[in-house]
Amino acid sequence: MLSRVADSLYWMSRYLERAEHTARLFNVDYNLRLDNADDTSAARARRLATSLQIPKAQLPESDADDVDHALVFSRANPSSIVSCVIAARENLRNVREQCSSEMWEQLNRLYLKVSATDREQGWVAQIHQFFHAVEEGAHLFQGITDSTMSHGEGWQYIQLGRYVERVDDLAALVAAYYSGDQPFTDQPAEGDEYLEWVGLLKSCTAFEAYCKVYTAEMQPLRVAEFLLLNSEFPHSLRFSVEHVHSALQLVGARTGRKIESASRLTGKLRAALSFASIDEIMAEGPTRYLAGIQRQCVQVDGAVRHLFFDYPVESTLAS
Repeated sequence: MLSRVADSLYWMSRYLERAEHTARLFNVDYNLRLDNADDTSAARARRLATSLQIPKAQLPESDADDVDHALVFSRANPSSIVSCVIAARENLRNVREQCSSEMWEQLNRLYLKVSATDREQGWVAQIHQFFHAVEEGAHLFQGITDSTMSHGEGWQYIQLGRYVERVDDLAALVAAYYSGDQPFTDQPAEGDEYLEWVGLLKSCTAFEAYCKVYTAEMQPLRVAEFLLLNSEFPHSLRFSVEHVHSALQLVGARTGRKIESASRLTGKLRAALSFASIDEIMAEGPTRYLAGIQRQCVQVDGAVRHLFFDYPVESTLAS
């Protein structure tokens, strides 16, 4: 497979995962705004921007509606929902011969939906429908991809992009909730604090899955344990890292490239999550621990790009 094709599939998948993640966080945040006081909403808005890794310099110094608009609709912000969907569609358009017609039609429908929505058209009145459409559109695309595309090299690049993005997004989100000096315990949360932890779980589509494991009591230590170390839940950090490692191994086997350096990086990530306990993570400091995960994720992304997308011609001829 040509490196430009692999690059487009990888980034198409990353952009679509980012758009779905952002839409989910906003949908949960807007629901919580109905139940919280203004001071709590302001703190949560700051945490939302932090979890989406948006530099303060890129945010407008105005009211919350303008900030939301910058994170949802602004085409000047490459991480906004609209920008991500546009970038995903453009990447897939460049390699349409590699995907099924159903994949292209679904992503194009999502693109037309988000492009036709704007704040001036009264979108606030249909805000939940908009975010739900983005989430559902991304999920449908993933299901259609799994059902209609051969699970060969191109499909593995899509999986690799999805889970690399998910690891980075999840680490930033959980770190935003577990920052600060306060100790996190297994004591049940109450009141507004209860709603905040419910919001974190719903931001990871994890509320119902968590309740089946730990009951509906919101224990901060158990919430962290579930989102970081659960090996079976698709939006846990450990599950996502396992799939990054698996996709990398399969791409390496299909391409014949020497992936030892990248494999060591994903192996270290797997070990950091497979053999860690939540008590050890809390003792080290969850913010520090998750910052380390993010640094390793950036290294994995760089190794993937060097191995499969931006490699020098000489290395290919030598192999």
